[in-house]
Amino acid sequence: MKKPYLIILLLFATAFARAQHKDIDSLRTALSKADADTVKMNLLIELGKKYFLFNPDSSIIVAQQAYAIAVKNNRQYDISRILNIMANANATMGDYAKGMQFYLQARRQFETLHNVLGVAMENNNIGATYIEKSDYKKALPYLLEADKQWKPYTATHKLVKLNERELQAIIYINIGESYLYTHQIDSAEHYLDLCYADATKNKFATLIDNIERDLGEVEIERGHKDEALKHLRKGVKLATAGDDPEMLSMSYLSTAKLYHKYAQQDSAEYYAKRALETATAGKYEQDVLNAGKVLYTYYDEDHNLPEAYKYFKLTTAAKDSLYSQDKVKQLLSIDFEEKQRQQAIADAQIQYREQVRMYAFIAGLVILLFLVFIFWRNGKQRQGANKLLQKQKADIETTLAQLQLTQKQLIQSEKMASLGELTAGIAHEIQNPLNFVNNFSEVNIELVDEMEEQLINGDKEEAISIATDIKQNLEKIRHHGKRADGIVKGMLQHSRASSNTKEPTDINQLADEYLRLAYHGLRAKDKSFNAELETDLSPDLPLVNVVPQDIGRVLLNLLNNAFYAVQQKQKTAGADYKPRVSVTTAIKNKLLVIKVSDNGVGMPDAIKEKIMQPFFTTKPTGEGTGLGLSLSYDIVTKGHEGKIELVSTGDSGTEFSIILPVTG
Repeated sequence: MKKPYLIILLLFATAFARAQHKDIDSLRTALSKADADTVKMNLLIELGKKYFLFNPDSSIIVAQQAYAIAVKNNRQYDISRILNIMANANATMGDYAKGMQFYLQARRQFETLHNVLGVAMENNNIGATYIEKSDYKKALPYLLEADKQWKPYTATHKLVKLNERELQAIIYINIGESYLYTHQIDSAEHYLDLCYADATKNKFATLIDNIERDLGEVEIERGHKDEALKHLRKGVKLATAGDDPEMLSMSYLSTAKLYHKYAQQDSAEYYAKRALETATAGKYEQDVLNAGKVLYTYYDEDHNLPEAYKYFKLTTAAKDSLYSQDKVKQLLSIDFEEKQRQQAIADAQIQYREQVRMYAFIAGLVILLFLVFIFWRNGKQRQGANKLLQKQKADIETTLAQLQLTQKQLIQSEKMASLGELTAGIAHEIQNPLNFVNNFSEVNIELVDEMEEQLINGDKEEAISIATDIKQNLEKIRHHGKRADGIVKGMLQHSRASSNTKEPTDINQLADEYLRLAYHGLRAKDKSFNAELETDLSPDLPLVNVVPQDIGRVLLNLLNNAFYAVQQKQKTAGADYKPRVSVTTAIKNKLLVIKVSDNGVGMPDAIKEKIMQPFFTTKPTGEGTGLGLSLSYDIVTKGHEGKIELVSTGDSGTEFSIILPVTG
């Protein structure tokens, strides 16, 4: 997404970057000779448009000067335009929050003026800002709203300007990219094809390189290597011909991504280097950062540590550069906000002095009556306040008691809900030992009949041999009977309230048992679901003093979440995806470490800090209570003096670690 370029189109600027400096010199000369406020303001607005792409600091400064003139002369439409310029400049500097603030202000201005096209433009800008932050789900509603607003405008205007049609094409690109990066490939291709047709028809040559790159990304997602390469090569060619180094860098990087996907590492590294060189030459810090990260990853995969470290340093430098730009941006933003605040205070003071002159005499008389009334009312209020406080105290105590009761009920409900999830797995697990018991019992009946026959025939040795077989079968019946008995006892322990009594426990057996119970419990609901179950259980693990039913609940919650995560990913991933859930145990530094990991949908950084909070859940309404991880956290940290650690990166999966002190 080439956001700065798209925003300059939204401002209806038509000059290419190489002509900017010449235009700026002309505008500055005209500004030095201008006398009228309106002329100065328009020249400052044009300077802001020219500056923001390559010198956003100056763009903010001249926009602030234009804003002061517009406010002074009550130029509401021009205020909207200036707010948009300041939003663009802040976004270019990487301050998306500040940019978003100004976009929203500009949209409100356009709404007040009933300027439909302006509102559509700002909705597109807001959506584009969310795309820059990789928040495509938030971007899409704004972009679809922009498209919805633009269509009635064309229906009521017979002559639609070319730059207004260009806005529609830009909206289509943004919608297409939002669908692309949320893996809705058919929808993405639909809007990109619409945009391609519109751009070709109206000769928007500067947009087509962007569209070709996006179509290449679509074909990469679909696994069509040749088609993807065809689009990306067109994108490179058009970006080169159109003197568009930023899109050229992005097209090279997409080409590297394609070759990397098909394990053509040399080609991937070559195009990633081309992307980095182009971005560096154009001083596009974000693209330098993106290309550097890719090269660092590629060389790390090749175990080429010197090269990997080289690009690691480069990405670090790019981050530092962006951060220093943020400092300048924040300073300018704070300064402008302070000027606005001071102006508001000055206006309020003037208004206040005028009101004081008008109402001074009346206020003097009213104050005397008011004081008499206040003294009388205060006495009454004190009496009423005391009564109210007593009542509130009683209400609070009642509410607290009700909350405590409700909390106990919720915790018990969560325990019973987890027991319900165990039921299907228990049924499957208990059936296996029962089958063995039944089968060996039938065999023993036949062997007893055969032994009686041999005894009648006087063949004592054969009878003794058969008796030995019967004994072995009875040992197996006893073994599997104990297995069934253990499963039933485990279910009873899980269902009843914890006794908080710790006892020596075989953690390996507990982990293995709950892994299979959770898996078969999910399969009972979804017969089509299959997953690889992996265990790496330390053979040297001692018996550990824990409350077994509590640790069982923790394992069940984590395993249920893991199977849910891989099940959700299986719905959207390709045929090559294989769901996998694993459990490992180990002793490290006198601590028991139990890890439950999966290769499911993963967990965004934004929710990691909240995941252990009561009633917080990422599952749809009706599928989760939000208490499972909260209860698990309390069991481990408060009941066993341990801790739970979470590791999750993007959509590569999640790993929970239960760390307990070893006693026993």
